[in-house]
Amino acid sequence: MSQLDKLQKLVADNKLDIAYISDPMTINYLTGFYSDPIERVLALLIFPDNEPFLFAPALEVEAIKDTGWKYPVYGYLDHEAPFSMIADQIKKRNNNPINWGIEQDQLTVSRASSLKAQFQDADLSFDLTPVVQAFRLIKSAEEIELLNEAGKWADFAFKVGFEAVKIGKTEQQVAAELEYALKQHGISQMSFDTLIQAGTHAAEPHGATSSKAIANNEMVLFDLGTIYKGYISDASRTIAVGTLNDKQKDIYNVTLEAQLTAQDYAKPGVTAAELDKVARDIITKAGYGDYFIHRLGHGMGMSEHEFPSIMEGNDLVLQPGMCFSIEPGIYIPEVAGVRIEDCVHITETGCEPFTHTSKELTYLG
Repeated sequence: MSQLDKLQKLVADNKLDIAYISDPMTINYLTGFYSDPIERVLALLIFPDNEPFLFAPALEVEAIKDTGWKYPVYGYLDHEAPFSMIADQIKKRNNNPINWGIEQDQLTVSRASSLKAQFQDADLSFDLTPVVQAFRLIKSAEEIELLNEAGKWADFAFKVGFEAVKIGKTEQQVAAELEYALKQHGISQMSFDTLIQAGTHAAEPHGATSSKAIANNEMVLFDLGTIYKGYISDASRTIAVGTLNDKQKDIYNVTLEAQLTAQDYAKPGVTAAELDKVARDIITKAGYGDYFIHRLGHGMGMSEHEFPSIMEGNDLVLQPGMCFSIEPGIYIPEVAGVRIEDCVHITETGCEPFTHTSKELTYLG
């Protein structure tokens, strides 16, 4: 049974009249078609006892058909009223659907209001977000294989990126070189904007790659990922240029210990909160607890950030097939920033990473 069939069964079992799926990544997961519609409307409509249909901008219709989608697809032009057109197709299958399932994390208030304007009796209270999260939580062997391939290309990107690092070269130049090398090998998309941060700039965990030049005697943080057949990689490494002082080395070594210990601890039966605590306790004991300011990890698969969060307060028990990042970091403003990350999948006895670039401190220059 396909995931789409499973969701249709869930719609029927919960006595829903209709499910309105609007997250482009969920649509991709269920249909094999991905597009970011930006301001336009893209939706998958699922019924308990009728075939589903896709509704999309007219310029996407042929691309949807090319994926092998076997059910109806309806397109609309920019000057047309999309929700009126969606309502026309829904009413051919159910004249007045009352009980709706929606993705509450994704559907905007404006678009929910547009649906209510077409179906005034619609009850939009059934949230499909946790349902979809549960579907995507456990990856199949085929998905693991694709994630491993994406990881190989992330390792390739690290190799090219490390070789590109030179004193005086900017963060942006290093990022451009590794992304160009990937494109030459047919990897045209990164899973997120490549992050290269040198020196004290790395103390900004969500900073952006900039025109800052790499200097001697500092660390350079790499955070990158690739997309392979719809599945992503996500990994971080921090390297050294020149000679590091004792403080810089200590920050690195503590982060490395936290990452390796947590990765070794990850296995079925451990909770997300317990795994976070293993890494956090090491950093706190070393005196850097105030500088580890984010969760240990996040789920990944078709998206770089998926359910679940590996963090304090999450008692979700790890199971084989779950995929997530393990990425402790220490960020001390005006001093240094270090993050070390692998994404892993839980096996029957432990976990296996998707990336294999060495985490021992690499010195360049």
